[in-house]
Amino acid sequence: MIEGRSKAFWFLAFFFGLYVLFLYGPMIAIYILSFQGPQGGLTFPMNGVSLTWFAKLWQGNGIIDIGASFTRSLGLGVTVMVLTVVISVSAGMAFRRRFAGQALLFYVAIASLIVPSLITSLGIALEFRLLDDYIINHFGDWGLQDIADNWQTAMGLYTSGLGAHLTWTLPFGLLIMFAIFNRFDPRLEEAARDLGATPWQTFRHVVLPIIAPSVVGIGLFGFTLSWDELARSSQAIGPVNTLPLDLQGLTTTVTQPDIYALGTVISVVSFTVILIAVLTIRVLQRRQAAQGSDAGKGMV
Repeated sequence: MIEGRSKAFWFLAFFFGLYVLFLYGPMIAIYILSFQGPQGGLTFPMNGVSLTWFAKLWQGNGIIDIGASFTRSLGLGVTVMVLTVVISVSAGMAFRRRFAGQALLFYVAIASLIVPSLITSLGIALEFRLLDDYIINHFGDWGLQDIADNWQTAMGLYTSGLGAHLTWTLPFGLLIMFAIFNRFDPRLEEAARDLGATPWQTFRHVVLPIIAPSVVGIGLFGFTLSWDELARSSQAIGPVNTLPLDLQGLTTTVTQPDIYALGTVISVVSFTVILIAVLTIRVLQRRQAAQGSDAGKGMV
């Protein structure tokens, strides 16, 4: 006989349902309202269904250039993703050997997780303003007066903006790599070296295939965290805006569903990247399982 669910179960189920509704309800409402008809507004009920607001979004509404900010965010996100993967994997390999100051360096590397994002952004902006002041006031002393006279700012998308985003993405990548290598079996590398493999060959053919799913996960973190980042971009990005910054600006200037269409576009890109990452991880895991099965058959 199947026992009935307790009252506590139904209470917790109801509470969880409210939590899910609170978490995803606003996003779903925005996605729906972005398909309003030409005469639609920012609230329900919908006045028709169309792609009007997506078309107007890409045509430009005279306030911001969505196409340009989309391209900037995409380029910055890909750059942050690549650097996060490379630096995280390199640091993970380096931390497998003990060295002086290892613990201190680890805590310094992840400390930005607990520092308020806005403070980090302000600090980076201050550093680059000091650099600008030094170039303008002192480059002439080094015979570089032309540079000093024409200098604008060192702040930009791939300088201060890139650094600000890396302070957010790198700690996640480092923590993932540290966890992966903490469980990594060094005997696999020893076997490869015994067979005459060089350090690069050992990494390329032994280590990398094993950690590949985690590397894809780090890349996913790097891109999505950069793509959606607002607070760390607000002060450190320089004279241009990323897509989240333009979205924030539209919240005070747009009174039509353009803003919902932009939110839908940002979400679609994020979900697409997540889907690609998940599918890639599954393919890599199945390949590893198949290789392991083949190796086991060969031993038999």
